[in-house]
Amino acid sequence: MQIKFLGTGGAFDTDYLNSAALLYFRDVHLLIDCGFTVFPVLIKKNLVHKVDHIILTHLHNDHCGSLANLLLYKKIIEKSKPPVILYPSEQFRQQLYTFLEIQLKHPDKYAEFVPLDHFEGITCVDTYGQHSEGYQSYAYIFDNDYRIAYSGDLGRPEALFDKLQRMPDKKTLVFHDITFTAANTSHTYYKKLLPYMSGVDMYGYHCDPTENPPDNPIRLVFYQPELMA
Repeated sequence: MQIKFLGTGGAFDTDYLNSAALLYFRDVHLLIDCGFTVFPVLIKKNLVHKVDHIILTHLHNDHCGSLANLLLYKKIIEKSKPPVILYPSEQFRQQLYTFLEIQLKHPDKYAEFVPLDHFEGITCVDTYGQHSEGYQSYAYIFDNDYRIAYSGDLGRPEALFDKLQRMPDKKTLVFHDITFTAANTSHTYYKKLLPYMSGVDMYGYHCDPTENPPDNPIRLVFYQPELMA
């Protein structure tokens, strides 16, 4: 596996671009989230052609805002095979389909929608209501020769780490959204992640790195050039 981030910022941290990553996993290039800055970055870095699978953590604009642009480009400009969009539940597929229908009219012409459980090696963690009240979101665990855990937007870390702790021991990299403001309950305050650092390599993302406090031991993706596309 190889993961490369296309941005590490939150919804309003536009200098650091929307948090999203391109993961090479089991012979496919899987785009994790496609917020409003992601398509321009894929173009700028000449990476659009690599995207053949897509998975979304949730449907906020900083996580899916340029998905329609990407799908249109793949079909009209590249004239390539429609990407596969992996979806974790039928309800989520319907919500995503409606979102795309407004922009594409017939989303099936631009993407193939495939249930996540048809693709081996990805575990979905249902984090409903843990980012935004009454709102559906997901974390994902990608399992190959080692594991990558990707939190999406998550106000409490327990669900993801409870799932990881029930899995067989294996080298694990955790990429977790992070906030440095305790009052921000839509994301995980960095001190709440400290008890989970043992036994994993942990990285923080979805933040303004200039706000990183001096006592934070969690490495930020933004400062790891090997993790940036």
